[in-house]
Amino acid sequence: MAGESNKISDRVIEAVNAVQAKGIQVAIATGRMYCSALRFHEQVGSTLPLIAYQGAWIQDPVSQKIHQHLSVPSSIALKLLDYFEQPQLRQLLSVHFYINDQLYVRELTEETQIYGQRSGITPIPVGDLRSCLSNEPTKILALCEDSEIIDQLLGNLRLQYTPAELYLTKSVATFFEATNPLVNKGAAVRYVAEELLGLQKTNVMTVGDNFNDVEMLEYAGISVAMGNAPVQVQSIASWVAPNVEQDGVAVAIEKFLLANTEK
Repeated sequence: MAGESNKISDRVIEAVNAVQAKGIQVAIATGRMYCSALRFHEQVGSTLPLIAYQGAWIQDPVSQKIHQHLSVPSSIALKLLDYFEQPQLRQLLSVHFYINDQLYVRELTEETQIYGQRSGITPIPVGDLRSCLSNEPTKILALCEDSEIIDQLLGNLRLQYTPAELYLTKSVATFFEATNPLVNKGAAVRYVAEELLGLQKTNVMTVGDNFNDVEMLEYAGISVAMGNAPVQVQSIASWVAPNVEQDGVAVAIEKFLLANTEK
């Protein structure tokens, strides 16, 4: 929903409000931290739980009930950290450990500071990240300005870990992300739709713009990819909207959810 400005546009908010006024509930599913995504949840007036960390953390902001929290075993987090700290990678990557909805880093790199400012959170530098692993991370992220390095990282680690061990994805071209193998936005959307609302997937519409949205797009009866989404992601969707900067979310809502009800 939020583009380069990191804000939800007025048109998108108006479309969401209109559709919610007709009894269609809207949820936010994001790779962001729960505390970072909360302002977007509040901005659109969602009454559903907030899906954060690709679905590893699902929490109701009103009741504070945590419906789901799936973490990465500390033993695997240690192995990933060893991999990231190989001499050829250590200076190229900013490694983020998300634990108890806080962000822990080895040091404050320029990339991490920019990330923190954009996310509205304060990274906590701890030196050796191994010192944090008395608690299991919700998510592990490796950030690099060179998207080719992230692609290589993703490819190499997918050879080392099966989908039963880790869920590996990219949320943007420069973000490698690892979570519990049971985690993806598709599973999280299914939980909210079917378990909490009693809906069939044919009654669900999802909108996404990157690789971490693939499972969510595959699940829904109506799946919409943004015009700025990678081609592989667009190919999965049932319709491609204009890009985020052109209010593609609002266009999709108007086309599929408001057009028929406003006759």
